[in-house]
Amino acid sequence: MQRRHLLQALGLGCLTVGAPRLYAAPSTAPGAAAGSAPRLLVVFLRGGYDCANLLVPIDSSFYYEARPSLAIQRPDAQGQNQNPNAALSLDTHWGLHPALRDSIYPLFQKGQVAFVPFAGTEDLSRSHFETQDSIELGQPLEGSRDFRSGFMNRLAAALGGLPQPSAPMSFTDQLPIAFRGGVDVPNMALKSLGKPGVDERQGKIITAMYAGTPLAAPVTEGFGVRTEVLQDVLQEMDAAGRNAISAKGFEAEARRIAHLMRERFNLGFVDVGGWDTHVGEGGATGYLANRFDEFGRGLAGFADAMGSDWNNTVVVVVSEFGRTFRENGNRGTDHGHGSVYWVLGGSIKGGRVVGRQVKVEQATLFQNRDFPVLNDYRSVLGGVAARLYGLGPERLAQVFPKAQPEDLGLL
Repeated sequence: MQRRHLLQALGLGCLTVGAPRLYAAPSTAPGAAAGSAPRLLVVFLRGGYDCANLLVPIDSSFYYEARPSLAIQRPDAQGQNQNPNAALSLDTHWGLHPALRDSIYPLFQKGQVAFVPFAGTEDLSRSHFETQDSIELGQPLEGSRDFRSGFMNRLAAALGGLPQPSAPMSFTDQLPIAFRGGVDVPNMALKSLGKPGVDERQGKIITAMYAGTPLAAPVTEGFGVRTEVLQDVLQEMDAAGRNAISAKGFEAEARRIAHLMRERFNLGFVDVGGWDTHVGEGGATGYLANRFDEFGRGLAGFADAMGSDWNNTVVVVVSEFGRTFRENGNRGTDHGHGSVYWVLGGSIKGGRVVGRQVKVEQATLFQNRDFPVLNDYRSVLGGVAARLYGLGPERLAQVFPKAQPEDLGLL
């Protein structure tokens, strides 16, 4: 039984932020120790997280109409951020999910976090696997693609001729596609990170989904049938996450990752699962809010554990796609298109929402359902790499062929 079978039963006016430019960059960020190699950690949120409830379009009445049970309240009128269920004000257009009040929001206020909305790939499959592959490969969609060559491996190769070459590491059970290629990259299984089992919330969700169907009786009356149904759904959710660690697992291990990146590695990758929120997503509280809380505390712990090296470190958080802008009948969201990327670092020019943007209205949705993609992921990541490592056009073309890197003014 597949999740899709369960669920079956039941014109853009862009506000562009300047013309992007590409510059060379120093090999060491301001405030970092002299001679310290720049560090880059890419975090992949597998499952397609709901970015519209992370970066809340507080000036959009359509957002509140489209999400009657999921929408996050507007910030306090006085901007005091006292309401624990209201978005945290970032600017006049955007607010941050309140679950990140004590972790990411303080870093944003320090100018160490920026968000890039309407980001993603031109891949329109809305398939977890195909879109994850597209991003990790970092290759043009047109023509044949080489599945033995991921963009982070090519970045490691491009850095090989620099005075401070890369020391790559994948903090994953298996080597991800992003690190496949000619450069040998070690990976470390984080075995202490357990995935959550079937809980009471999930049991109630499945029981409710089968109400009024021929399977209602066996699901309700038979614990064995109920367990089988739950395990089948969870198996598909786990598949979407490709064995990624949980958000709670990332929280527990982020400091360990920081220690390893301080001491030995300067190019890292980790993936975090649990973001596929078709049912029971929640709003200011609930399932997604708990994941944001855990993940945010993990990132804040990583920043703290990096110490002074945080000033020479950049973390980029990506996901394969966003979710449908409108909530579905199960108080969740389905596979979408445009997402929101996070950029963090001790020396970035953050405290801003950057990149090409559009006012969130029904008329500006992609295919009348999703955030559009206005900031191509290869351009965004290429621009970060250019600034962080001082890579010229020739080396950047090795990493992201046929892409035009964009400088969003963060480094």
